[in-house]
Amino acid sequence: MFLARIEGTAVATVKHPSLDACRFLVARRIERDGSVAEEPNVVVDWLGAARGNTVMISTDGDIARERFGNNTPARMVVVGIVDAVQTPKASRSAA
Repeated sequence: MFLARIEGTAVATVKHPSLDACRFLVARRIERDGSVAEEPNVVVDWLGAARGNTVMISTDGDIARERFGNNTPARMVVVGIVDAVQTPKASRSAA
């Protein structure tokens, strides 16, 4: 699972039958330092994520297979729309 930022949508006129009612979004992984990865990913969404949203992406194909059937080729699925991200500040120990 990883965090990503939604950059836009992808439209496919021909796709696997199990994905007929799905939305495809273009997402870029958010790295640990807060930067956004260069390489985009196409993810399946049924939660209603929009451009600019930060989302949680699952890479576990079981979620897609449970929703769309065992023969679906989908693997990356939006499983949450993030409201806020809090990271603990690194503690500095005295030497």
